[in-house]
Amino acid sequence: MKIILNSIFLIFLILYPSSTFYFSQSSNTILTVEVKGTITNLTVENIAEAFANAERNAGAIILLINTPGGILESTFRIIELIEQSNVPIIGFVYPTGSRAWSAGAFILMSTHIAVMAPNTIIGSAQPVAFDPISGGSTPINDPKTVNALAKYMQTKAEMHNRNGLVASKFVAENLNLNDAEALDANIIDFRAETIEELTRKLDGKLVKVGEKTLILETNDASFIEWKPSLRTSLLEIISDPIIAYLLFIIGFFGLIFGLSSPGLGTELIGGILLILGLTGIGVLGVDISGILFLILGFLLLLAEIFIPGFGIIGIAGLACAIIGGFLVFPREWNIDPIFLRNLSIVLIIIPLIMAGFFLFALYKILKIRRKEPLHKGLVGEEAVAYGDIAESKGFVLFRGEIWKATSSENIKDKSRVRILRKEGPVLIVEQLKDEESQMLKD
Repeated sequence: MKIILNSIFLIFLILYPSSTFYFSQSSNTILTVEVKGTITNLTVENIAEAFANAERNAGAIILLINTPGGILESTFRIIELIEQSNVPIIGFVYPTGSRAWSAGAFILMSTHIAVMAPNTIIGSAQPVAFDPISGGSTPINDPKTVNALAKYMQTKAEMHNRNGLVASKFVAENLNLNDAEALDANIIDFRAETIEELTRKLDGKLVKVGEKTLILETNDASFIEWKPSLRTSLLEIISDPIIAYLLFIIGFFGLIFGLSSPGLGTELIGGILLILGLTGIGVLGVDISGILFLILGFLLLLAEIFIPGFGIIGIAGLACAIIGGFLVFPREWNIDPIFLRNLSIVLIIIPLIMAGFFLFALYKILKIRRKEPLHKGLVGEEAVAYGDIAESKGFVLFRGEIWKATSSENIKDKSRVRILRKEGPVLIVEQLKDEESQMLKD
């Protein structure tokens, strides 16, 4: 008997993962998560935090999608999170006027239920390569890559009973559909104008999540708006490619300038901005060759500070800094080409502006360094005691300026003195021997 029970239990364990059970979600709470702006590794981290929270506290997640796209690798990781989720994921292109372009189209097709608000768009998912030389981006037309991504899109759509053939055209033909066209083409499940309307239409729907089929109960659901952690919020700000690069390049030249003129605090500010910039770039998925170029550029510019004149080392350092900026960002993106065009403009213009400022500052610094120190022109010059110099302390008048002075002897007011040397702001003087008993007339 024991053997029979154990055998039944073993069969149950084997069959359970592939069995389908119908049950209602116990939680009547829905978590809303914004997926907006450029898709980066930070987007992945934010969604991962939200999903982990929802599995404990919510019965469903609504992704509010409004994005031009982003990094391809980050997109794949988000799709993996969706497919590993234990709660239903509803993709909602919202609010009115939003778009699910490029990476956004992949994400929407991977959600358990896909919805679009009025006057929203999905499509334009052909991958692009970051190429600032040709104007920011170049479409990737390699059949191997395009066909693979088109099939990937088709498979994700068909997993959720959508029109995979039309979905594949988002990649193969850069097809775009508005919400009405997407519904007619069976790309989305339905349309909704508001989140409230969305939840009414979701109520009672069957959703297959992994090996389970759930019945959604959303009619009287309460909403929780996902708020990222403080760390994630900070990273979200600096992970924008343009902001990350601006922080980096300003910090880069600020640190160089600060090291060449210590004491102003520029090196501290530059160092902080440099770290923030590198952190932001790292969130995007840093390219090691770009970092190596940036480090080399930094070292060359630093070396130039200690070499008279501006020569080949400084020029090479600037060139490495600019090249490193181009290489440090990921090459393959699934995003609107306009974004990469704007990024390429920033990568060209900002380094040139900062380089011009750096060259001007370096010129001024070198000019000051080559200028003969003022105190060398003081030694041996004559001045006039400005009041008595008693107990080795007093003042002298030299070329219309009043200087602190000290002497090993007492000197009376208006006596003529010779400057022996300068110690900080104080002149060391002695009374002229042939003038010891003479006083200057008023």
